[in-house]
Amino acid sequence: MRDLFLEGMSKTACSVYVVTTDGIAGRRGVTVSAVSSVSADTPNPTLLTCVHHLSPTAAAIRQNRSFCVNLLGDDQTTVSDSFAGRTDAKDEAKFDCATWTKGETGAPMLQGALASFDCTVQHEITCGSHHIFVGEVRHVGLNEGDKALVYANRGYNNAQPLDAR
Repeated sequence: MRDLFLEGMSKTACSVYVVTTDGIAGRRGVTVSAVSSVSADTPNPTLLTCVHHLSPTAAAIRQNRSFCVNLLGDDQTTVSDSFAGRTDAKDEAKFDCATWTKGETGAPMLQGALASFDCTVQHEITCGSHHIFVGEVRHVGLNEGDKALVYANRGYNNAQPLDAR
């Protein structure tokens, strides 16, 4: 069942994000594809992201109580690879692949990301192998560009309008 599940999920197309945090537990980040809007109709909007329970980033988010979801553009595969562990960069060195600013919560915001959502942890749920962090959005940063980096069929892509094919 697991192999069938993974094969089926490989056929989905997902935007690529780097989730970052900084604070008492240190600066960490990880590439994820599991991000979703939860609600825009609250005083501060909410979103969720899922991070593997063994990831040092999950442990840091749990302690720091904040995170930033950075939506990557299709020209930012190097950033994705660095935070996905596909390079030799470890821990703090992962951040050397790009330029960062500090968000309102202290979490690193990627300069040039299509969008950055700086959040405080509102809820945390553990489900299977992942921590689900529900974040209350404190600040949204937007940049030029409209071509998100997409991961589908086990590789990077970008989203194009159907009439562009």
